[in-house]
Amino acid sequence: MFIKKKLGVNIDHVATLRQARGTTYPEPLQAAYIAQNAGAHNLTIHPREDQRHIQKRDVYLIREACSLPLNMEMALYDDIINVALDLCPEEVCIVPEKREELTTEGGLDIFASQDKLDDFVIKAQSRNIKVSLFINHDDSSIKLASELGVDIVELHTGGFADAITDQDQERIFEELKHASHYAHSLGLQVNAGHGLHYENTAMIASIPEIHTLNIGHAIISRAVFVGLDRAVRDMLHLIS
Repeated sequence: MFIKKKLGVNIDHVATLRQARGTTYPEPLQAAYIAQNAGAHNLTIHPREDQRHIQKRDVYLIREACSLPLNMEMALYDDIINVALDLCPEEVCIVPEKREELTTEGGLDIFASQDKLDDFVIKAQSRNIKVSLFINHDDSSIKLASELGVDIVELHTGGFADAITDQDQERIFEELKHASHYAHSLGLQVNAGHGLHYENTAMIASIPEIHTLNIGHAIISRAVFVGLDRAVRDMLHLIS
């Protein structure tokens, strides 16, 4: 069994560049169109509570104007929950969020968030929104995710990407393989993301049960030199 891989392109950093100067460009919607035309399978955006990059305007504009399925990363803040339930993206991925972090630093503590998750999962799925949880690759988190009735788990690959030695990377890779197999055996779709780039993604893509790889920073960074169309196509080639 080997699932054909899909690529989700995270365009948050296009908005980061725009917000750095407070201009109206570059426009994340234009990046969405380019990613779509290059063959991306879905778009990922992460509207944060502090709106440091993606703005509410971007969320609604991209949803309305781009035909690619939308994966909305989000923390369980009431304002963001209301946007998600109003917008009805194809998928939401619940992530932890701290204002002082540069990027998401680890998997969601779903044990601490269980009560709020229970309520959100019911509301989201009643609107035909698939719910994903961004989690670490431990069996207990995967088991609880299944019990909560979510559709997808996205395994946090940051430890793999940041491993100092080949031995550490191989060990974490084997743990991710086990986690993917276990989650799939429970009927969960298995996605992966965080820290993946053009030198390490193929290894994660080789895990049979992985469905979608959500990648942003590496693609947008490469686009500075080769253009976004080429950067997306290069990543698609790697995961295929």
